[in-house]
Amino acid sequence: MSQYLPEIYLLVLGFTVFMYAVLDGYDLGVGMLLPSNNEPQRDRMIASIGPFWDANETWLVLAVGVLLIAFPSAHSLILTELYFPTAILLLGLIMRGVSFDFRAKAKADHKDRWDVCFKLGSFIAASTQGYMIGRYVLGFSEQPIAYAFAVLSALCVTAAYIYIGGAWLVLKTEGELQIRAAKWARKAGWVALLGVVAVSIANPLVSEQVAARWFQFPAVLMLAPVPVIVIALVLAIDRYLVRVPTRDDFGCRFPFFGVVTLFALSFFGLAYSFFPQVVPGRLTAQQAASAPETLVITGIGVAIVVPMILMYTFVVYRIFKGKASELSYK
Repeated sequence: MSQYLPEIYLLVLGFTVFMYAVLDGYDLGVGMLLPSNNEPQRDRMIASIGPFWDANETWLVLAVGVLLIAFPSAHSLILTELYFPTAILLLGLIMRGVSFDFRAKAKADHKDRWDVCFKLGSFIAASTQGYMIGRYVLGFSEQPIAYAFAVLSALCVTAAYIYIGGAWLVLKTEGELQIRAAKWARKAGWVALLGVVAVSIANPLVSEQVAARWFQFPAVLMLAPVPVIVIALVLAIDRYLVRVPTRDDFGCRFPFFGVVTLFALSFFGLAYSFFPQVVPGRLTAQQAASAPETLVITGIGVAIVVPMILMYTFVVYRIFKGKASELSYK
């Protein structure tokens, strides 16, 4: 069993990154969607993520912790290659945290500025994450096409976060804001789909490994339904969003969980393309893993912490289910 621990940790790492992408992804999307011309709507949007956004970032901390302890050489390589974008990412997250708290304490004529800061911080964090993913997927290649791919990835991830953020607002709001959120989500959904198509075309062109895995038999037959499912799901979500608001808010959960499914399919594609590599083309899980004794001892902590975070997440979302209420700082 111990010989498979590196691969098990890699799956745990992938799960934590997926949870972060979904949970912090939607509140980054909501932050980027804050309208400049409607303060009450901004307040309601902030209220929709208020009980969750801080805890959502726990998954990022856990992912970095797993990477550091289980794959220290990969952690060193990744942070060395992504030192500058990591610093920018942290700047964006700090801007979000500061502005979220200060907007409640600022004078009325300064509140708009903190909302702009929150929106800008959300955009910086989202686009930087996309850029880092693009650099990572190509193994930090220094070729110009690799940097172009990273920029494309940044645009795709930003659009995807706006997509899931708009879907979240459809779930958590009503009235004029819900209708507006549906329009935002529709536009972002088509941009995200175009981005996914572009990345799917570019990825095998710039990576021989991905091309080999995708187009070898019988893998090509197993992967063939994935793009069909993705397109069908985007179309189904779009058709629902056209009908918002529905009678008795019927099906308001569908756009959000539909986009979550799209995220899951995207992560499946990444996992299939690169598993069991921790850094594509550079390090496998076995090569980057810590000593077996370290993995066993750390595994005890992971076996305790991950279920606790899942339980906490479930409880929080259960308590604050339903539509977002009017924002109050009392």
